[in-house]
Amino acid sequence: MSLFVEGLVFAGDVNAGDVVVLPGASSAVLVKTVRLGQGGFIFTVAPVGDDRPQAEQLVTLTAGARLRKHGQDADGLGSGM
Repeated sequence: MSLFVEGLVFAGDVNAGDVVVLPGASSAVLVKTVRLGQGGFIFTVAPVGDDRPQAEQLVTLTAGARLRKHGQDADGLGSGM
């Protein structure tokens, strides 16, 4: 079971291996890499469970973008459930 938590993303909040829902999307993706680029964070993402290189896509999020991260509450301590 995953929790949907929406909050501001800061440097270091999202790491490779995290499962997130990007703004405007309805399904979760697996974050493969994260780097800082011009204009924001650049994520390499792929659908959860799809390891094919052609399934990967680059997504740039501005510093003010919001996303939902599965499995953590807003303070990063977890739900305790």
